[in-house]
Amino acid sequence: MLARTHDLAAITALAAVATVVSVPEMTLSTLLIALLANQIGGIAPDIDQPTAPFWRNLPVGHILGKVVDRFLGGHRFLSHSLLGVALFAFLTKLLLAFIHPLMPKVDNQIVWWAFVIGMLSHLVMDTITKEGVPWLLPIPFKFGVPPTKALRITTGHVVEKAVIFPVLLATDIWLVHTNYPAILAYVHHLQR
Repeated sequence: MLARTHDLAAITALAAVATVVSVPEMTLSTLLIALLANQIGGIAPDIDQPTAPFWRNLPVGHILGKVVDRFLGGHRFLSHSLLGVALFAFLTKLLLAFIHPLMPKVDNQIVWWAFVIGMLSHLVMDTITKEGVPWLLPIPFKFGVPPTKALRITTGHVVEKAVIFPVLLATDIWLVHTNYPAILAYVHHLQR
């Protein structure tokens, strides 16, 4: 999937979870950091790709990207598995605990969950592509939906752009529309 599709999928997954789970009261800073963490989680699995936009935007990113690519076993390997999600989630929890003194009013648990939801959305979206995802590493089998590879999506082609992206966007619009009064009340009661 393209980066913009992963961005939209991450926010769609977060919105869907927020409509099902009782979201605790939080500060505005927690909400904003959680949205940022969700977007980072949505693209984090592609850190294993040296040509990813993340690496292209860093001064020595092409070099760092190649090192990380080899360390993680190449594209769609460790970072695209449940083992990778667990590793990234653990490292994120450590990072949040380390920087918590800089952001004492931010609820790290909410931020952490937003990140993990973003990461999982990435794996789900890549599961419907032709390449599939090795969900159960160290078992190297790549899972895909549907099971027949020929019926899956090719990244960046017309089905992703004309079907998947608009469906995600429509889902977000529907979620906001059907939950608008609750969203408005929630925003009015954000702790400052």
